Amino acid sequence: MPPRGAPVFITKLGDHFLQLPVVNLSLREPGRHDRRGLTDELPAADAVAWRLSVGYGSKHGFDELWSAFLDAVDPAAVRVLLIGPWWVRDYVPVRETLERVVADADRFPALEALFIADVTSEDCEISWLEMSDVTPVLKAFPQLTDLVVRGGNGLVLNPVQHGRLTTLRFESGGLPDDVVRAVAASELPALERLELWFGVDEYGGDATIDDIAPILAGTRLPSLRHLGLENSEFQDEIAAAVAHAPVVPRLESLSLAMGVLSDEGAAALLEGQPLTHLKSLDLHHHYLTDAMQERVRQALPGVDVDLSEAEEDDEDEWRYVAVAE
Repeated sequence: MPPRGAPVFITKLGDHFLQLPVVNLSLREPGRHDRRGLTDELPAADAVAWRLSVGYGSKHGFDELWSAFLDAVDPAAVRVLLIGPWWVRDYVPVRETLERVVADADRFPALEALFIADVTSEDCEISWLEMSDVTPVLKAFPQLTDLVVRGGNGLVLNPVQHGRLTTLRFESGGLPDDVVRAVAASELPALERLELWFGVDEYGGDATIDDIAPILAGTRLPSLRHLGLENSEFQDEIAAAVAHAPVVPRLESLSLAMGVLSDEGAAALLEGQPLTHLKSLDLHHHYLTDAMQERVRQALPGVDVDLSEAEEDDEDEWRYVAVAE
């Protein structure tokens, strides 16, 4: 039970997630009254995306916040849940937090979307987030359609079967190869959108082009319409593999953004199978020369191509992915 005198209250409004306004909930802290005019009146449980956030230095941890949340709203009507910072002071693995959520899974029959570690750099850098096994979440919520996981340190996923998941995104500055292989080995017949941020080896991003081969084959992903293989140090290799990947003809959109894509990778991409069927191609944050950028535009006149955030390509300088630490 939540402690007496410490009900949940709204600490932030304004963001949106899956077209729903995000309501950030925390536990009231004695002596803290800077509410910026926000009300204690909570909206209908199905009208917003609920974000649970433990304040730094709070007297109340996630367990108390979770209990208070269950008392304050009707969990049976909650559609979207975002887990913000779950630690009080020192960073701790998200394992116990997820265990608490999974233990109450039967109280959330309407839950459609879950964002694990909806945390910005103001609270914790992405590669400092202490993650854990997220497989139990997918097993506990068979009705889930959207899962977003941020962070790669300590992240674990085992191959799963899930019949309703339509969107899966792993945001990371270093995505473990075991997680990539688990995604590739999972049976996800309804999955329409898959995004993987590979990151860098320094932060645990040790996947290789071989690890994504089953994804590019598309055998276990019959419904896939968007594929994002992003934020990678081996972006040129990915582009070359995508150029001949069986999954590409069924895609409506493709993203090879945020990585170190160079003219070599872009040329391989254009010299492979046709991409003119795509509605969009996202290549933002790249190392293409002006000439190659123009070549891409000319080759794909009917495709919405994002070539923003062109980085300077100096042979004496390192190339950087968009998200690492």
